[in-house]
Amino acid sequence: MKFLYTLLLILMFGQITESVAQKSFHKNKVIAHRGAWKANAHPQNSIASLQEAVALGCEGSEFDVWMTADGVLVVNHDADFMGMPIETTSYEQLLSKTHENGEKLSTVEEYLAAGMKQKGTKLIFEIKPSKISVARSEEVAEKSVKAVKKMKAQKWVDYITFSYEGGLKAIATDPKANVAYLSGDKTPAELKEAGFFGFDYNIGFLKKNPQWIEEAKELGLTVNAWTVNKVEDMKWLLEMGTDFITTDEPELLLSIIQ
Repeated sequence: MKFLYTLLLILMFGQITESVAQKSFHKNKVIAHRGAWKANAHPQNSIASLQEAVALGCEGSEFDVWMTADGVLVVNHDADFMGMPIETTSYEQLLSKTHENGEKLSTVEEYLAAGMKQKGTKLIFEIKPSKISVARSEEVAEKSVKAVKKMKAQKWVDYITFSYEGGLKAIATDPKANVAYLSGDKTPAELKEAGFFGFDYNIGFLKKNPQWIEEAKELGLTVNAWTVNKVEDMKWLLEMGTDFITTDEPELLLSIIQ
């Protein structure tokens, strides 16, 4: 009897801990684009820019993921790193160069490990579409989701992608994953039917199609916009009730919200 009581307490504590972890992330709409890099000149997509976004208290910090020639998932915005094309270069070769601050190119596992040291800022994982083939985009998406699950980082991670096929593969790999679409060529209804979490469309596109914001809300989809650096655009999106705003100026957006 005592054993069963102890086991029940352990299970209850585990559920409480999980609940606290899920609800601990900030709710201020601010997504730091490639981390918070601009104000203090951190390299984009570096651990330093992630840590800056965390220190600021951003709701999320976005980062971009490619796959090397030998199948390693790495964090970088452009298709090349210091002049070396990531998709056709081995990870070992890529390690011959570093970011301006001396950081090496992070693997997804290293980046996630750094992000999981805190519970305030979500990790917005952009699955970059392959320049080689759609099939490779799908492979990158599948490997990305499996890497997150292996790291037990699901509570920290939401996904975004320009690859519709990659997004579908991510959803198929983990139906519970939050996946938003970036390209702007799908209606809210199409995204809802396909199982997407929401859309993350360019600010210019949303200003031309503001009705999609309301349609998304009615369908239970989230709305994000990129890349929003002007005060008037930030205020417009806040008035429209968007869920998130992706910006290179997280400090500015936080000052408006607060």
